[in-house]
Amino acid sequence: MNLRYRTLATSITLLMSLSVLADENQADRQLRTIYQTEWSWRQSQFPDSEDTNRSVQDHLPRADSATQAERTAYWEKIASQLTALSVDQLSAGEKLNYDIYQPEITAILAGQHFRNFEMPVNADSNFWSDFGYTARRPFRSLTDYEHWISQMRDIPRYFAEQTDQMRAGLKRGFTPPKVTLTGRDASITAVTDVSAEKTLFFIPFTDMKGIPAAQQKRLREEALQVIRNSVQPAHARLLKFWREEYVPGARVTLAAKDLPDGMNYYRAQIREYTTTTMEPDAIHAFGLSEVARLHDEMVQEMKQTGFTGDFPAFLQYLRSDPQFAAKTPDELLMRAAWIAKRFDAVSAQYFGYLPRARFAIRPVPAELAPFYTAGRGGAEVYLLNTYDLPSRPLYNLTALTLHESAPGHAWQGSIALEHKDQPEFRQHTYISAYGEGWALYCERLGLEMGMYDTAYDRFGMLGYQIWRAARLVVDTGIHAKGWSRQQAMDYLAQYTALPSHEIETEVDRYISWPGQALSYYLGETAILKLRAEAEKKLGDRFNLRAFHDTVLELGSVPLPVLQARMDRFIAEGGKGPYPDLE
Repeated sequence: MNLRYRTLATSITLLMSLSVLADENQADRQLRTIYQTEWSWRQSQFPDSEDTNRSVQDHLPRADSATQAERTAYWEKIASQLTALSVDQLSAGEKLNYDIYQPEITAILAGQHFRNFEMPVNADSNFWSDFGYTARRPFRSLTDYEHWISQMRDIPRYFAEQTDQMRAGLKRGFTPPKVTLTGRDASITAVTDVSAEKTLFFIPFTDMKGIPAAQQKRLREEALQVIRNSVQPAHARLLKFWREEYVPGARVTLAAKDLPDGMNYYRAQIREYTTTTMEPDAIHAFGLSEVARLHDEMVQEMKQTGFTGDFPAFLQYLRSDPQFAAKTPDELLMRAAWIAKRFDAVSAQYFGYLPRARFAIRPVPAELAPFYTAGRGGAEVYLLNTYDLPSRPLYNLTALTLHESAPGHAWQGSIALEHKDQPEFRQHTYISAYGEGWALYCERLGLEMGMYDTAYDRFGMLGYQIWRAARLVVDTGIHAKGWSRQQAMDYLAQYTALPSHEIETEVDRYISWPGQALSYYLGETAILKLRAEAEKKLGDRFNLRAFHDTVLELGSVPLPVLQARMDRFIAEGGKGPYPDLE
Protein backbone atom coordinates (compact mmCIF):
# COMPACT_ATOMS: atom_id res chain seq x y z
CA MET A 1 0.00 0.00 0.00
CA ASN A 2 1.52 3.38 -0.99
CA LEU A 3 1.60 6.41 1.30
CA ARG A 4 -1.45 8.07 -0.28
CA TYR A 5 -3.71 5.05 0.26
CA ARG A 6 -2.25 4.34 3.71
CA THR A 7 -3.04 7.93 4.77
CA LEU A 8 -6.55 7.63 3.34
CA ALA A 9 -7.13 4.33 5.20
CA THR A 10 -5.93 5.88 8.45
CA SER A 11 -8.30 8.81 7.99
CA ILE A 12 -11.24 6.51 7.32
CA THR A 13 -10.42 4.44 10.44
CA LEU A 14 -10.24 7.62 12.54
CA LEU A 15 -13.55 8.87 11.17
CA MET A 16 -15.17 5.53 11.90
CA SER A 17 -13.84 5.59 15.48
CA LEU A 18 -15.15 9.13 15.97
CA SER A 19 -18.49 8.05 14.55
CA VAL A 20 -18.71 5.18 17.04
CA LEU A 21 -17.91 7.53 19.91
CA ALA A 22 -20.55 9.99 18.68
CA ASP A 23 -23.16 7.22 18.41
CA GLU A 24 -22.36 5.93 21.89
CA ASN A 25 -24.97 7.57 24.08
CA GLN A 26 -24.75 8.61 27.68
CA ALA A 27 -26.72 5.61 28.93
CA ASP A 28 -24.26 3.23 27.26
CA ARG A 29 -21.31 5.02 28.86
CA GLN A 30 -22.97 4.99 32.27
CA LEU A 31 -23.76 1.27 32.15
CA ARG A 32 -20.28 0.39 30.91
CA THR A 33 -18.73 2.39 33.74
CA ILE A 34 -20.97 0.66 36.28
CA TYR A 35 -20.20 -2.93 35.29
CA GLN A 36 -16.53 -2.38 34.52
CA THR A 37 -15.93 -0.65 37.84
CA GLU A 38 -17.94 -3.20 39.82
CA TRP A 39 -16.28 -6.16 38.12
CA SER A 40 -12.82 -4.78 38.85
CA TRP A 41 -13.83 -4.25 42.48
CA ARG A 42 -15.34 -7.73 42.68
CA GLN A 43 -12.10 -9.28 41.42
CA SER A 44 -10.22 -7.50 44.17
CA GLN A 45 -12.69 -8.79 46.75
CA PHE A 46 -12.54 -12.40 45.60
CA PRO A 47 -9.06 -13.15 44.22
CA ASP A 48 -9.22 -16.20 41.97
CA SER A 49 -6.32 -18.62 41.97
CA GLU A 50 -8.02 -21.38 39.97
CA ASP A 51 -8.01 -19.45 36.68
CA THR A 52 -4.77 -20.58 35.05
CA ASN A 53 -4.76 -17.49 32.83
CA ARG A 54 -3.88 -15.53 35.97
CA SER A 55 -1.06 -15.83 38.44
CA VAL A 56 -1.72 -17.55 41.75
CA GLN A 57 -2.96 -14.90 44.17
CA ASP A 58 -0.92 -13.97 47.25
CA HIS A 59 -3.86 -13.70 49.65
CA LEU A 60 -7.34 -15.04 50.37
CA PRO A 61 -10.66 -13.16 50.45
CA ARG A 62 -11.87 -11.45 53.60
CA ALA A 63 -14.97 -12.97 55.20
CA ASP A 64 -15.43 -10.87 58.35
CA SER A 65 -18.73 -9.15 59.15
CA ALA A 66 -17.42 -5.63 58.53
CA THR A 67 -16.32 -6.62 55.03
CA GLN A 68 -19.65 -8.32 54.36
CA ALA A 69 -21.48 -5.13 55.38
CA GLU A 70 -19.24 -3.09 53.07
CA ARG A 71 -19.95 -5.47 50.20
CA THR A 72 -23.70 -5.29 50.78
CA ALA A 73 -23.58 -1.49 50.81
CA TYR A 74 -21.49 -1.43 47.64
CA TRP A 75 -23.83 -3.75 45.72
CA GLU A 76 -26.84 -1.76 46.96
CA LYS A 77 -25.21 1.33 45.46
CA ILE A 78 -24.70 -0.54 42.18
CA ALA A 79 -28.36 -1.65 42.20
CA SER A 80 -29.45 1.96 42.72
CA GLN A 81 -27.29 3.10 39.82
CA LEU A 82 -28.86 0.46 37.60
CA THR A 83 -32.34 1.55 38.67
CA ALA A 84 -31.55 5.15 37.80
CA LEU A 85 -30.22 4.22 34.36
CA SER A 86 -32.26 5.16 31.28
CA VAL A 87 -32.59 1.60 30.06
CA ASP A 88 -34.75 2.56 27.08
CA GLN A 89 -31.87 4.66 25.74
CA LEU A 90 -29.34 1.82 25.71
CA SER A 91 -28.05 0.51 22.39
CA ALA A 92 -28.94 -3.07 21.50
CA GLY A 93 -25.54 -4.38 22.58
CA GLU A 94 -25.55 -2.62 25.95
CA LYS A 95 -29.20 -3.53 26.54
CA LEU A 96 -28.11 -7.16 26.23
CA ASN A 97 -25.33 -6.55 28.77
CA TYR A 98 -27.85 -4.89 31.10
CA ASP A 99 -30.27 -7.82 30.82
CA ILE A 100 -27.49 -10.17 31.92
CA TYR A 101 -25.86 -7.94 34.52
CA GLN A 102 -28.89 -6.58 36.39
CA PRO A 103 -30.29 -10.02 37.44
CA GLU A 104 -26.77 -11.01 38.49
CA ILE A 105 -26.54 -8.06 40.89
CA THR A 106 -30.06 -8.81 42.15
CA ALA A 107 -29.07 -12.42 42.92
CA ILE A 108 -25.84 -11.35 44.63
CA LEU A 109 -27.71 -8.87 46.81
CA ALA A 110 -30.32 -11.47 47.74
CA GLY A 111 -27.53 -13.72 48.95
CA GLN A 112 -26.09 -10.89 51.03
CA HIS A 113 -29.47 -10.02 52.54
CA PHE A 114 -30.13 -13.65 53.48
CA ARG A 115 -26.53 -13.77 54.80
CA ASN A 116 -25.52 -16.80 52.79
CA PHE A 117 -21.96 -16.09 53.91
CA GLU A 118 -22.93 -17.48 57.32
CA MET A 119 -23.28 -20.93 55.73
CA PRO A 120 -20.09 -21.39 53.63
CA VAL A 121 -20.46 -25.19 53.61
CA ASN A 122 -22.83 -27.79 52.26
CA ALA A 123 -22.75 -31.52 51.59
CA ASP A 124 -21.09 -30.94 48.23
CA SER A 125 -18.49 -28.22 48.79
CA ASN A 126 -16.98 -25.87 51.34
CA PHE A 127 -14.49 -23.05 51.70
CA TRP A 128 -11.54 -25.22 52.77
CA SER A 129 -11.68 -27.80 49.98
CA ASP A 130 -11.22 -25.17 47.25
CA PHE A 131 -7.47 -25.18 47.90
CA GLY A 132 -7.21 -28.55 46.21
CA TYR A 133 -8.09 -27.02 42.85
CA THR A 134 -5.41 -24.35 43.12
CA ALA A 135 -2.79 -26.82 44.33
CA ARG A 136 -3.34 -28.94 41.22
CA ARG A 137 -3.34 -26.13 38.65
CA PRO A 138 -0.19 -25.41 36.60
CA PHE A 139 2.37 -23.22 38.37
CA ARG A 140 4.27 -21.37 35.65
CA SER A 141 6.57 -18.96 37.44
CA LEU A 142 8.54 -18.24 40.59
CA THR A 143 5.82 -15.73 41.49
CA ASP A 144 3.17 -18.48 41.50
CA TYR A 145 5.14 -20.45 44.11
CA GLU A 146 5.88 -17.42 46.26
CA HIS A 147 2.25 -16.31 46.12
CA TRP A 148 1.06 -19.80 47.06
CA ILE A 149 3.25 -19.68 50.17
CA SER A 150 1.85 -16.22 51.01
CA GLN A 151 -1.66 -17.54 50.50
CA MET A 152 -0.96 -20.43 52.87
CA ARG A 153 0.25 -17.93 55.49
CA ASP A 154 -3.15 -16.24 55.20
CA ILE A 155 -5.13 -19.42 55.97
CA PRO A 156 -5.32 -18.95 59.79
CA ARG A 157 -6.91 -15.52 59.36
CA TYR A 158 -9.25 -16.76 56.62
CA PHE A 159 -10.39 -19.84 58.56
CA ALA A 160 -11.00 -17.77 61.69
CA GLU A 161 -13.24 -15.35 59.80
CA GLN A 162 -15.18 -18.17 58.16
CA THR A 163 -15.75 -19.99 61.45
CA ASP A 164 -16.94 -16.73 63.02
CA GLN A 165 -19.56 -16.50 60.28
CA MET A 166 -20.54 -20.14 60.84
CA ARG A 167 -21.01 -19.44 64.55
CA ALA A 168 -23.33 -16.57 63.65
CA GLY A 169 -25.30 -18.93 61.42
CA LEU A 170 -25.49 -21.47 64.24
CA LYS A 171 -27.04 -18.92 66.57
CA ARG A 172 -29.97 -18.28 64.23
CA GLY A 173 -30.41 -21.82 62.92
CA PHE A 174 -28.92 -21.04 59.51
CA THR A 175 -26.89 -24.19 58.84
CA PRO A 176 -27.04 -27.21 56.56
CA PRO A 177 -29.01 -30.10 58.04
CA LYS A 178 -26.89 -32.16 60.41
CA VAL A 179 -27.56 -35.40 58.52
CA THR A 180 -25.79 -34.00 55.42
CA LEU A 181 -22.58 -33.19 57.30
CA THR A 182 -21.60 -36.71 58.31
CA GLY A 183 -18.10 -37.59 57.16
CA ARG A 184 -17.49 -34.22 55.53
CA ASP A 185 -14.51 -33.65 57.83
CA ALA A 186 -12.48 -36.19 55.81
CA SER A 187 -11.13 -33.34 53.70
CA ILE A 188 -9.91 -31.67 56.91
CA THR A 189 -8.25 -34.76 58.35
CA ALA A 190 -6.56 -35.26 54.97
CA VAL A 191 -4.48 -32.25 56.04
CA THR A 192 -4.23 -32.76 59.80
CA ASP A 193 -3.47 -36.49 59.88
CA VAL A 194 -0.54 -36.67 57.45
CA SER A 195 2.93 -35.24 57.23
CA ALA A 196 3.37 -31.82 55.64
CA GLU A 197 4.85 -33.44 52.53
CA LYS A 198 1.70 -35.53 52.06
CA THR A 199 -0.80 -32.67 52.23
CA LEU A 200 -2.36 -31.24 49.09
CA PHE A 201 -0.66 -27.93 49.89
CA PHE A 202 2.75 -29.38 49.02
CA ILE A 203 1.63 -30.74 45.63
CA PRO A 204 2.97 -27.75 43.63
CA PHE A 205 6.46 -28.31 45.08
CA THR A 206 6.79 -31.93 43.97
CA ASP A 207 7.50 -30.99 40.35
CA MET A 208 8.95 -27.51 39.84
CA LYS A 209 9.99 -27.53 36.19
CA GLY A 210 11.60 -24.29 35.07
CA ILE A 211 12.63 -23.18 38.57
CA PRO A 212 16.39 -23.15 39.35
CA ALA A 213 17.48 -25.89 41.76
CA ALA A 214 18.63 -23.45 44.43
CA GLN A 215 15.25 -21.70 44.35
CA GLN A 216 13.45 -25.02 44.49
CA LYS A 217 15.25 -25.97 47.69
CA ARG A 218 14.46 -22.64 49.32
CA LEU A 219 10.81 -22.74 48.31
CA ARG A 220 10.28 -26.32 49.47
CA GLU A 221 11.80 -25.61 52.86
CA GLU A 222 9.72 -22.47 53.27
CA ALA A 223 6.55 -24.24 52.14
CA LEU A 224 7.03 -27.11 54.60
CA GLN A 225 7.58 -24.65 57.43
CA VAL A 226 4.40 -22.74 56.57
CA ILE A 227 2.35 -25.93 56.21
CA ARG A 228 3.53 -27.19 59.61
CA ASN A 229 3.28 -23.88 61.46
CA SER A 230 0.24 -22.25 59.84
CA VAL A 231 -1.77 -24.54 57.57
CA GLN A 232 -2.01 -27.68 59.68
CA PRO A 233 -2.72 -25.86 62.99
CA ALA A 234 -5.48 -23.87 61.26
CA HIS A 235 -7.04 -27.10 59.99
CA ALA A 236 -6.73 -28.63 63.47
CA ARG A 237 -8.67 -25.70 64.95
CA LEU A 238 -11.25 -26.02 62.17
CA LEU A 239 -11.62 -29.75 62.86
CA LYS A 240 -12.18 -29.11 66.57
CA PHE A 241 -14.80 -26.47 65.77
CA TRP A 242 -16.46 -28.76 63.24
CA ARG A 243 -16.70 -31.75 65.54
CA GLU A 244 -17.40 -30.02 68.86
CA GLU A 245 -19.54 -27.03 67.85
CA TYR A 246 -20.80 -26.96 64.30
CA VAL A 247 -22.07 -30.46 63.59
CA PRO A 248 -23.55 -30.97 67.09
CA GLY A 249 -25.33 -27.60 66.80
CA ALA A 250 -26.50 -27.94 63.19
CA ARG A 251 -30.23 -28.02 62.59
CA VAL A 252 -32.09 -31.33 62.50
CA THR A 253 -34.75 -30.14 60.04
CA LEU A 254 -34.23 -30.58 56.28
CA ALA A 255 -36.38 -28.04 54.46
CA ALA A 256 -35.30 -24.61 53.29
CA LYS A 257 -38.70 -23.40 54.48
CA ASP A 258 -37.54 -24.18 58.05
CA LEU A 259 -34.68 -21.68 57.80
CA PRO A 260 -35.17 -18.06 58.90
CA ASP A 261 -37.65 -16.49 56.44
CA GLY A 262 -37.41 -19.88 54.78
CA MET A 263 -39.95 -19.76 51.95
CA ASN A 264 -38.71 -16.38 50.74
CA TYR A 265 -35.17 -17.75 50.95
CA TYR A 266 -36.17 -20.78 48.87
CA ARG A 267 -37.92 -18.61 46.28
CA ALA A 268 -34.78 -16.47 46.03
CA GLN A 269 -32.72 -19.63 45.47
CA ILE A 270 -35.14 -20.70 42.72
CA ARG A 271 -34.84 -17.30 41.02
CA GLU A 272 -31.04 -17.40 41.20
CA TYR A 273 -30.60 -20.93 39.86
CA THR A 274 -33.43 -21.12 37.32
CA THR A 275 -33.70 -17.41 36.32
CA THR A 276 -37.48 -17.90 36.43
CA THR A 277 -40.23 -16.94 38.85
CA MET A 278 -41.81 -20.40 38.89
CA GLU A 279 -43.40 -21.38 42.19
CA PRO A 280 -42.39 -24.63 43.96
CA ASP A 281 -45.80 -26.24 43.37
CA ALA A 282 -45.60 -25.62 39.61
CA ILE A 283 -42.07 -27.02 39.43
CA HIS A 284 -43.10 -30.07 41.44
CA ALA A 285 -46.08 -30.79 39.15
CA PHE A 286 -43.97 -30.37 36.01
CA GLY A 287 -41.38 -32.73 37.43
CA LEU A 288 -43.97 -35.42 38.14
CA SER A 289 -45.32 -35.26 34.59
CA GLU A 290 -41.84 -35.41 33.04
CA VAL A 291 -40.79 -38.34 35.20
CA ALA A 292 -43.87 -40.25 34.05
CA ARG A 293 -43.14 -39.46 30.38
CA LEU A 294 -39.46 -40.40 30.61
CA HIS A 295 -40.25 -43.57 32.52
CA ASP A 296 -42.25 -44.82 29.55
CA GLU A 297 -39.27 -44.12 27.26
CA MET A 298 -36.98 -46.03 29.62
CA VAL A 299 -39.28 -49.05 29.66
CA GLN A 300 -39.21 -49.15 25.86
CA GLU A 301 -35.40 -48.91 25.83
CA MET A 302 -35.18 -51.63 28.48
CA LYS A 303 -37.05 -53.94 26.11
CA GLN A 304 -34.48 -53.19 23.40
CA THR A 305 -31.78 -54.75 25.61
CA GLY A 306 -33.60 -58.09 25.54
CA PHE A 307 -34.22 -58.10 29.29
CA THR A 308 -37.43 -60.01 30.04
CA GLY A 309 -38.11 -59.02 33.66
CA ASP A 310 -39.92 -55.97 35.02
CA PHE A 311 -38.48 -52.49 35.50
CA PRO A 312 -37.42 -52.86 39.17
CA ALA A 313 -35.66 -56.10 38.32
CA PHE A 314 -33.85 -54.39 35.45
CA LEU A 315 -32.64 -51.61 37.76
CA GLN A 316 -31.36 -54.19 40.22
CA TYR A 317 -29.60 -56.01 37.39
CA LEU A 318 -27.89 -52.79 36.27
CA ARG A 319 -26.81 -51.92 39.81
CA SER A 320 -25.38 -55.34 40.60
CA ASP A 321 -23.96 -56.95 37.46
CA PRO A 322 -20.15 -56.48 37.36
CA GLN A 323 -20.11 -56.16 33.56
CA PHE A 324 -21.30 -52.57 33.95
CA ALA A 325 -18.40 -51.44 36.18
CA ALA A 326 -14.85 -50.52 35.22
CA LYS A 327 -12.26 -52.81 36.77
CA THR A 328 -9.73 -50.06 37.53
CA PRO A 329 -9.71 -46.25 37.82
CA ASP A 330 -7.53 -46.08 34.72
CA GLU A 331 -10.11 -48.02 32.73
CA LEU A 332 -12.81 -45.53 33.65
CA LEU A 333 -10.57 -42.58 32.78
CA MET A 334 -9.49 -44.08 29.46
CA ARG A 335 -13.06 -44.91 28.43
CA ALA A 336 -14.04 -41.30 29.15
CA ALA A 337 -11.10 -40.06 27.09
CA TRP A 338 -12.18 -42.29 24.18
CA ILE A 339 -15.73 -40.89 24.35
CA ALA A 340 -14.36 -37.34 24.29
CA LYS A 341 -12.23 -38.12 21.23
CA ARG A 342 -15.20 -39.72 19.48
CA PHE A 343 -17.03 -36.43 19.89
CA ASP A 344 -14.08 -34.60 18.32
CA ALA A 345 -14.64 -36.64 15.18
CA VAL A 346 -18.20 -35.32 14.69
CA SER A 347 -17.93 -31.89 16.35
CA ALA A 348 -17.67 -29.91 13.10
CA GLN A 349 -20.96 -31.42 11.88
CA TYR A 350 -22.86 -29.85 14.77
CA PHE A 351 -20.92 -26.66 15.55
CA GLY A 352 -19.44 -23.97 13.35
CA TYR A 353 -17.29 -22.31 15.99
CA LEU A 354 -14.85 -24.77 17.57
CA PRO A 355 -13.05 -23.51 20.70
CA ARG A 356 -9.25 -23.42 20.65
CA ALA A 357 -8.86 -24.44 24.30
CA ARG A 358 -8.32 -28.04 25.39
CA PHE A 359 -9.34 -29.75 28.62
CA ALA A 360 -7.73 -32.41 30.79
CA ILE A 361 -9.44 -35.49 32.23
CA ARG A 362 -8.40 -36.15 35.82
CA PRO A 363 -9.70 -38.18 38.76
CA VAL A 364 -11.53 -36.35 41.53
CA PRO A 365 -9.02 -35.70 44.34
CA ALA A 366 -9.05 -38.47 46.92
CA GLU A 367 -9.92 -36.16 49.81
CA LEU A 368 -13.15 -35.11 48.04
CA ALA A 369 -14.15 -38.25 46.15
CA PRO A 370 -16.30 -40.10 48.75
CA PHE A 371 -18.93 -37.33 48.78
CA TYR A 372 -18.35 -35.83 45.33
CA THR A 373 -20.55 -36.11 42.27
CA ALA A 374 -19.79 -38.63 39.52
CA GLY A 375 -18.06 -35.93 37.53
CA ARG A 376 -17.67 -32.21 37.14
CA GLY A 377 -16.40 -30.18 34.22
CA GLY A 378 -15.20 -26.72 33.34
CA ALA A 379 -13.19 -24.83 30.76
CA GLU A 380 -9.94 -26.58 31.64
CA VAL A 381 -10.69 -29.90 33.29
CA TYR A 382 -13.19 -32.76 33.43
CA LEU A 383 -12.98 -34.35 36.88
CA LEU A 384 -14.14 -37.96 36.87
CA ASN A 385 -14.88 -39.72 40.16
CA THR A 386 -13.01 -43.03 40.34
CA TYR A 387 -13.98 -43.72 43.97
CA ASP A 388 -16.15 -46.83 44.51
CA LEU A 389 -16.10 -47.99 40.88
CA PRO A 390 -19.32 -50.09 41.10
CA SER A 391 -21.16 -46.81 41.74
CA ARG A 392 -19.79 -45.36 38.45
CA PRO A 393 -21.56 -47.58 35.88
CA LEU A 394 -20.25 -47.55 32.33
CA TYR A 395 -23.71 -47.22 30.80
CA ASN A 396 -23.83 -43.67 32.26
CA LEU A 397 -20.35 -42.68 31.12
CA THR A 398 -21.19 -41.38 27.64
CA ALA A 399 -23.92 -39.07 28.94
CA LEU A 400 -21.71 -37.94 31.81
CA THR A 401 -18.77 -37.18 29.50
CA LEU A 402 -20.87 -35.25 26.97
CA HIS A 403 -22.25 -33.21 29.88
CA GLU A 404 -19.03 -32.43 31.70
CA SER A 405 -16.50 -32.16 28.87
CA ALA A 406 -17.42 -31.49 25.25
CA PRO A 407 -19.79 -30.26 23.99
CA GLY A 408 -20.98 -29.53 27.54
CA HIS A 409 -19.23 -27.56 30.26
CA ALA A 410 -15.65 -27.64 28.94
CA TRP A 411 -16.83 -26.59 25.48
CA GLN A 412 -19.24 -23.88 26.61
CA GLY A 413 -16.86 -22.45 29.20
CA SER A 414 -13.98 -22.25 26.73
CA ILE A 415 -16.09 -20.45 24.14
CA ALA A 416 -17.23 -17.90 26.72
CA LEU A 417 -13.62 -17.13 27.67
CA GLU A 418 -12.61 -16.76 24.02
CA HIS A 419 -15.16 -14.02 23.32
CA LYS A 420 -12.87 -11.13 24.21
CA ASP A 421 -15.22 -8.66 22.51
CA GLN A 422 -17.71 -9.16 25.36
CA PRO A 423 -17.42 -7.53 28.80
CA GLU A 424 -15.21 -9.50 31.16
CA PHE A 425 -18.07 -10.17 33.56
CA ARG A 426 -19.82 -12.08 30.78
CA GLN A 427 -16.74 -14.15 30.01
CA HIS A 428 -16.55 -15.37 33.61
CA THR A 429 -20.19 -15.39 34.72
CA TYR A 430 -21.80 -18.80 35.17
CA ILE A 431 -25.60 -18.97 35.31
CA SER A 432 -26.75 -22.42 36.31
CA ALA A 433 -29.98 -22.60 34.29
CA TYR A 434 -28.05 -21.85 31.11
CA GLY A 435 -24.86 -23.80 31.86
CA GLU A 436 -26.48 -26.92 33.30
CA GLY A 437 -29.35 -26.72 30.83
CA TRP A 438 -26.88 -26.66 27.94
CA ALA A 439 -24.86 -29.55 29.34
CA LEU A 440 -27.99 -31.67 29.83
CA TYR A 441 -29.12 -30.79 26.30
CA CYS A 442 -25.76 -32.12 25.10
CA GLU A 443 -26.51 -35.50 26.68
CA ARG A 444 -29.63 -35.85 24.55
CA LEU A 445 -27.83 -34.41 21.52
CA GLY A 446 -25.59 -37.46 21.79
CA LEU A 447 -28.42 -39.48 20.23
CA GLU A 448 -28.24 -37.42 17.03
CA MET A 449 -24.45 -37.56 17.06
CA GLY A 450 -24.49 -41.38 17.23
CA MET A 451 -22.60 -41.44 20.53
CA TYR A 452 -24.71 -44.14 22.21
CA ASP A 453 -23.68 -47.54 20.86
CA THR A 454 -26.00 -49.86 22.79
CA ALA A 455 -29.47 -49.93 24.29
CA TYR A 456 -27.76 -49.87 27.70
CA ASP A 457 -26.00 -46.61 26.79
CA ARG A 458 -29.28 -45.11 25.58
CA PHE A 459 -30.98 -46.29 28.76
CA GLY A 460 -28.18 -44.62 30.72
CA MET A 461 -28.82 -41.36 28.85
CA LEU A 462 -32.54 -41.58 29.62
CA GLY A 463 -31.67 -42.46 33.20
CA TYR A 464 -29.70 -39.23 33.44
CA GLN A 465 -32.61 -37.32 31.90
CA ILE A 466 -35.12 -38.75 34.39
CA TRP A 467 -32.66 -38.15 37.22
CA ARG A 468 -32.72 -34.41 36.43
CA ALA A 469 -36.50 -34.42 36.05
CA ALA A 470 -36.78 -36.25 39.37
CA ARG A 471 -34.72 -33.47 40.94
CA LEU A 472 -37.62 -31.11 40.28
CA VAL A 473 -39.80 -33.39 42.38
CA VAL A 474 -37.24 -34.13 45.10
CA ASP A 475 -35.90 -30.60 45.59
CA THR A 476 -39.34 -29.04 45.90
CA GLY A 477 -40.56 -32.07 47.85
CA ILE A 478 -37.85 -31.61 50.48
CA HIS A 479 -37.79 -27.83 50.70
CA ALA A 480 -41.45 -26.90 50.22
CA LYS A 481 -43.51 -30.04 50.92
CA GLY A 482 -41.83 -31.63 53.92
CA TRP A 483 -40.38 -34.74 52.29
CA SER A 484 -38.01 -36.85 54.40
CA ARG A 485 -34.50 -37.81 53.30
CA GLN A 486 -35.60 -41.44 52.95
CA GLN A 487 -38.61 -40.44 50.87
CA ALA A 488 -36.32 -38.58 48.47
CA MET A 489 -33.90 -41.49 48.22
CA ASP A 490 -36.76 -43.96 47.63
CA TYR A 491 -38.11 -41.79 44.82
CA LEU A 492 -34.77 -41.71 43.01
CA ALA A 493 -34.28 -45.44 43.57
CA GLN A 494 -37.70 -46.14 42.06
CA TYR A 495 -37.21 -44.20 38.84
CA THR A 496 -33.47 -44.04 38.16
CA ALA A 497 -30.68 -46.58 37.77
CA LEU A 498 -28.36 -44.54 39.98
CA PRO A 499 -26.35 -46.72 42.39
CA SER A 500 -27.31 -46.44 46.05
CA HIS A 501 -24.10 -44.59 46.98
CA GLU A 502 -24.74 -41.93 44.38
CA ILE A 503 -28.40 -41.61 45.37
CA GLU A 504 -27.37 -40.91 48.95
CA THR A 505 -24.72 -38.33 48.09
CA GLU A 506 -27.01 -36.64 45.57
CA VAL A 507 -29.95 -36.37 47.97
CA ASP A 508 -27.67 -34.87 50.61
CA ARG A 509 -26.51 -32.39 48.01
CA TYR A 510 -30.10 -31.33 47.24
CA ILE A 511 -30.95 -31.07 50.93
CA SER A 512 -28.01 -28.80 51.70
CA TRP A 513 -28.07 -26.76 48.46
CA PRO A 514 -31.69 -25.66 47.90
CA GLY A 515 -32.71 -24.77 44.35
CA GLN A 516 -29.49 -25.62 42.51
CA ALA A 517 -30.80 -29.01 41.35
CA LEU A 518 -33.75 -27.32 39.61
CA SER A 519 -31.59 -25.53 37.07
CA TYR A 520 -30.67 -28.57 34.95
CA TYR A 521 -33.98 -29.80 33.63
CA LEU A 522 -35.67 -26.40 33.45
CA GLY A 523 -32.70 -25.09 31.48
CA GLU A 524 -32.68 -28.03 29.08
CA THR A 525 -36.45 -27.76 28.61
CA ALA A 526 -36.06 -24.11 27.61
CA ILE A 527 -33.35 -24.92 25.03
CA LEU A 528 -35.32 -27.81 23.55
CA LYS A 529 -38.43 -25.62 23.24
CA LEU A 530 -36.42 -22.88 21.53
CA ARG A 531 -34.94 -25.36 19.07
CA ALA A 532 -38.36 -26.85 18.29
CA GLU A 533 -39.77 -23.35 17.71
CA ALA A 534 -36.87 -22.44 15.42
CA GLU A 535 -37.20 -25.67 13.44
CA LYS A 536 -40.94 -25.15 12.98
CA LYS A 537 -40.76 -21.49 11.95
CA LEU A 538 -37.62 -21.69 9.80
CA GLY A 539 -38.36 -25.00 8.08
CA ASP A 540 -35.70 -25.74 5.45
CA ARG A 541 -33.76 -22.64 6.51
CA PHE A 542 -33.05 -24.10 9.95
CA ASN A 543 -29.33 -24.78 10.38
CA LEU A 544 -28.42 -26.77 13.49
CA ARG A 545 -24.84 -25.49 13.52
CA ALA A 546 -26.09 -21.90 13.41
CA PHE A 547 -28.55 -22.63 16.23
CA HIS A 548 -25.86 -24.10 18.46
CA ASP A 549 -23.41 -21.28 17.68
CA THR A 550 -26.06 -18.71 18.54
CA VAL A 551 -26.77 -20.33 21.91
CA LEU A 552 -23.08 -20.56 22.79
CA GLU A 553 -21.99 -17.17 21.43
CA LEU A 554 -23.99 -15.43 24.16
CA GLY A 555 -22.01 -16.90 27.02
CA SER A 556 -23.90 -17.79 30.19
CA VAL A 557 -27.16 -15.81 30.28
CA PRO A 558 -30.57 -15.85 32.02
CA LEU A 559 -33.20 -17.88 30.18
CA PRO A 560 -35.28 -14.79 29.23
CA VAL A 561 -32.19 -13.37 27.48
CA LEU A 562 -31.73 -16.63 25.58
CA GLN A 563 -35.40 -16.52 24.55
CA ALA A 564 -35.03 -12.97 23.22
CA ARG A 565 -31.90 -13.89 21.25
CA MET A 566 -33.64 -16.88 19.69
CA ASP A 567 -36.61 -14.69 18.73
CA ARG A 568 -34.13 -12.52 16.81
CA PHE A 569 -32.43 -15.62 15.36
CA ILE A 570 -35.78 -16.68 13.88
CA ALA A 571 -36.67 -13.16 12.73
CA GLU A 572 -33.33 -12.93 10.89
CA GLY A 573 -34.01 -16.14 9.02
CA GLY A 574 -31.81 -18.44 11.09
CA LYS A 575 -28.62 -16.50 10.52
CA GLY A 576 -26.04 -17.36 13.16
CA PRO A 577 -23.14 -15.28 14.49
CA TYR A 578 -20.56 -16.94 12.18
CA PRO A 579 -22.14 -17.24 8.71
CA ASP A 580 -18.84 -18.27 7.10
CA LEU A 581 -18.62 -21.29 9.44
CA GLU A 582 -22.15 -22.53 8.96
